[in-house]
Amino acid sequence: MKILVLGGSVFLSKAVAVDALARGHEVTCATRGTSGAVPDGAAFAQWDRYDDVPAELADATYDAVVDVGRIPSWVRKGVAAWPDAHWVFVSTVNVYADDSIPNGRPGTVPLRDPHPEDADLKTDPETYGPMKVACEQIVRDGAASWTVIRPGLIVGPEDPTGRFTYWPVRLADGGEALAGGKPEDLMQVIDARDLAAWIVTCAEQRTGGDYDGVGEVMPISRMLAEVADGVGSSATFTWVPQEFLAEQGVEPWMGPEALPLWLPRPEYDGLGSHDPAPSYDAGLVLRSIADTARDTLAWQRAAPDAVVSGMSRDREAAVLAAWHSLRE
Repeated sequence: MKILVLGGSVFLSKAVAVDALARGHEVTCATRGTSGAVPDGAAFAQWDRYDDVPAELADATYDAVVDVGRIPSWVRKGVAAWPDAHWVFVSTVNVYADDSIPNGRPGTVPLRDPHPEDADLKTDPETYGPMKVACEQIVRDGAASWTVIRPGLIVGPEDPTGRFTYWPVRLADGGEALAGGKPEDLMQVIDARDLAAWIVTCAEQRTGGDYDGVGEVMPISRMLAEVADGVGSSATFTWVPQEFLAEQGVEPWMGPEALPLWLPRPEYDGLGSHDPAPSYDAGLVLRSIADTARDTLAWQRAAPDAVVSGMSRDREAAVLAAWHSLRE
């Protein structure tokens, strides 16, 4: 197959190109060329998607297009250029309007209102989900066939956000680790390599429909225990209620002093508990959390510029000390 990856130099889109090449497909990566090199074996086509489609791409035909775009004009331009290809559009679970509904799947949770015009996410980050809704519709309306995949939290080696990376790094250090909320709170993550392999399978099989690209739903305590197993950690966990964390000013989910993977409940009960069964049925195969954690730590230790997002050890110690003092 001839596969066009719109991107191909960073994280998920790069993993897609790597997997497609390993299967023997002819891969072209269209990117600005400012975020890194495309994988060896892939053709590179320079394209800033705010510009018109370059002639070398516009005159080519592809069996499948993989698009991780978030800007409606980008997707509109691409679909118009290659309407006969099978499109695999990588959306997001942020298209859903209600993050409190557990066990959701496409068709069971309402979507946000679409935002069909381009917006600057640096100044208007709330348009991310609505613009993705609009992008999905552009693909459905314009492509001959399509798969829409809505990932949750994507993790693993080369993760530029550092949210999951915090945990393999932190637990490898051992000692008493701060954990947020209740041990039974549900969470799910998906390794970028597993998601990429499934995306290529959907392109090969011209799989149709909407799917959530999510991992197994499990208690957060089990997820962190599997991370610890993967990195050979003897760390212990101290579970601190969300009310106390909020009082201490601890930010959830992501940020330089946040506690990654912790989410306030019940308003976010659904964000980490989408039903993965339809995606399994459509060919998604997952590796273990332990394997992802091990590989993520190995990558982080070998990559001096790897991002690790989350609270410092001093901040963690201060919160733990305040919690223990309260309970004395």
